[in-house]
Amino acid sequence: MKKHHLGVLISSEEVEARIREVAAQINRDYEGKQLHLICILKGSVPFMCELSKYLTVPVTFDYMSCSSYGSGTVSSGAVRMNKDLDEPIEGRHVIIIEDIIDSGNTLWYLQDILARRKPASLKLATLLDKPSRRVHPEVVVDYCGFTIEDKFVVGYGLDYDQYYRNLNYIGYVIFDEE
Repeated sequence: MKKHHLGVLISSEEVEARIREVAAQINRDYEGKQLHLICILKGSVPFMCELSKYLTVPVTFDYMSCSSYGSGTVSSGAVRMNKDLDEPIEGRHVIIIEDIIDSGNTLWYLQDILARRKPASLKLATLLDKPSRRVHPEVVVDYCGFTIEDKFVVGYGLDYDQYYRNLNYIGYVIFDEE
């Protein structure tokens, strides 16, 4: 791991307040319906756990694991699925829960796979969106916590080589000059 230090991009109070606002919007949109959340492992777990605490509609969970990063700081572009869903989603109202949307490679791949499984609806919620890095403009974010500039961010599930996922704020990595 390169020598670095962290800056604070979004405080824990700002993150928690915004998640409550996103949950309120989802509650309005899905009033009277059941909702199935698909958490994209590993980074999305803290976001989904916090978001689900404020959902008042009936909710079920499932998990998928895919990656386009490995141990680096830049997306490789190749998406690898490590874990598929445990339950079918046909006829269900589904929201994919993601920690960050950067290039859009992973979500472009996932949305295609999941749409073919015939859910009643398929939406996307992300804690962070980096539209300046998008290579798949067809990836549309339905529920967004924060739109951020192009920085390498950590915390609240996001990692640098598996570290910093446990931070309760969104930080950014500042690489020290060698």
